[in-house]
Order: sequence, then structure tokens, then C-alpha cells
Amino acid sequence: MQKKAAVLLLLFLAFARPAFSFWMWTPETNRWVNPQYSVKDTPAKQLEYAMSFYRAKDYKKAMDEFQKLVRYYPRAKEAPEAEFYIGQCFEDQDRYFDAFKHYQKVIERYPFSDRSSDVVERQFHLGNKLMEGAGKRCGLGGILCGDGYDVVEIFRAVIKNAPYGPFAPQAQYKIGLYLQGKQLYQEARDEFEKVINDYPNSEWAKAAKYQIALADSKRSTEAPYDQKVTQAAVEGFKDFVKEYPDAELSDKAQEQIRRLREKEAQNNFLIGQFYEKHKNYDAARIYYDTIVKDFHDSTWAPKASEKLHRIGQESVQ
Repeated sequence: MQKKAAVLLLLFLAFARPAFSFWMWTPETNRWVNPQYSVKDTPAKQLEYAMSFYRAKDYKKAMDEFQKLVRYYPRAKEAPEAEFYIGQCFEDQDRYFDAFKHYQKVIERYPFSDRSSDVVERQFHLGNKLMEGAGKRCGLGGILCGDGYDVVEIFRAVIKNAPYGPFAPQAQYKIGLYLQGKQLYQEARDEFEKVINDYPNSEWAKAAKYQIALADSKRSTEAPYDQKVTQAAVEGFKDFVKEYPDAELSDKAQEQIRRLREKEAQNNFLIGQFYEKHKNYDAARIYYDTIVKDFHDSTWAPKASEKLHRIGQESVQ
């Protein structure tokens, strides 16, 4: 029995030695440590060690080592650099929203870091990439990781982090564009208004004025009989052309005005038909007459004129 126990002990020591040999006693900490999980003597050495894995594109190992630096040397000047590179590791793997969140930690934990301006720029470009549909896809439906309204969150962070920085006006404009793409026209309009109010001297204020009129134009299609929305869109485009006659968007604005006036004339014609059908000829005549006088250049003017002639004949009979 003793012989058997001795054999088992020898086997245990033979297999256990490599595991235990990986641990070392450090008098400084008065404990056993495993070099695999230990941190380098200085933050500079730890940063360089982590960078060696980053340069080799071993992102998992690099992030582990950057995290060690942040955890063990949170006040070191290398800490924001390590946090920044964690975000860079995620970005290099096309995990854009994860990258954004780690870049944001640089701003929140180290607001006076030299990396702050770099972070804002990186975040702005990440918002653009997500808005354009780039990034890793996940799940059975292939939905973008960080999709949904994460784009808005990123651009809002850009504005909050540097409200007077070079990317803030465009970030605000992009929020409006994104919401307009989601067919949230009133919400988009509100965001474009912020561009004009907060950054009136920015080049994006001009574009925002056009987009406000366009948002009203889109809203008018959702309410075919609401003339006020259509008229607001027309006035918005007219104001844009008047203020920026030489702008590249002016020709498009003129085309939008023609299209909206055509739609306005059509709405008047449909209302006139309604009254005519119910033999309320006086009310019908008002709408047909409006088309002939105010929308004489529309395709509905000849039709309205014909209707007025027919109503006149029926009135005589």
C-alpha cells in the first residue's frame, strides 16, 4: 500500500512541476505570482509590451495587456494611450460601436489627455462608417453590430465632447440626415434646426436649411390633404433659393418647388371634385378657380378650367 502511494506521489509531482514552476515568489509583494498574469515594472514597458502584440495584429492579447496597464497604472501618462489602443483594436476588427465606447472612456477618464482630439475625430469617422452600413454583422439576420440608433449616440458624443470643435456642426447635420433616412421627418427637422441655431456661420447651416424644406416636403406626402405642410415646404425652398441663389442645391430646390406646387394644385383639384360630386358648386368653383389663378403653370390648370366651364353650364341649366 505504501509502495502504491509513493508511486502516485511521484506521478503527481512529475505532472505538477511544470505548472508550479510557472509561479514565482516575489519579496516585493510577499506572494506568489504567475508571470503570465503579471504586469511589467513600469507603465512604459507595459505599453511597449502591449504594442508588440498590437503590431502583430494579435488583438486579443494586445487588449489584455493594454487592460493591465489601465488597471495597474491608472494615473500613468500611458494609461489614456492604452485605453485609446483598446478602442483601436476594436476598430481594426470592424467592431465599430465597441470601439466608440472605449474611445469614449479616454474622454471620460482622462479629459485632459493629448488623445482627446484624436478620439473625437475617430468617433466622428466611426459614426460615418456605421451610417454607411459598414462594420461587422452579427446574428441570424445579419444586422449590424451597433446598428439602430447607435449612430445618433455616436454623433451626439462627438458634439458633447467638443461642442465647438471642427466636427460638431457636421455631426449635428448627420443626426438630421440619419433620422430623415429613417422617415422621422419631424425629428429630423428639429435636428437640422439645431445646426442653424448652434452653428449659424458653419457651411452646414446652408445645407440644413435645404434639408428642413426637404423634410417638410417628405412630410407633405404623408398628409396628402394637409396644404399647410406643403406650403411650408415651398416657402422653405423659396427662402433657400433667395438666400443662396448660386448654391449647388438651388437648382434642386427649384425642382422641388415645381413638384410641390404641382402636388398642391392636385390637392385643390381633388377637394374641388369632392364638392362638385356633392353638388356644392360654389365651394367647388373656389378650388378650381384657385388652381387657374395661382397654379396656372401646373398640369392641373387646364383641367380646372374645364371644370369651371362645366359648372357654369350646369348652373345655367
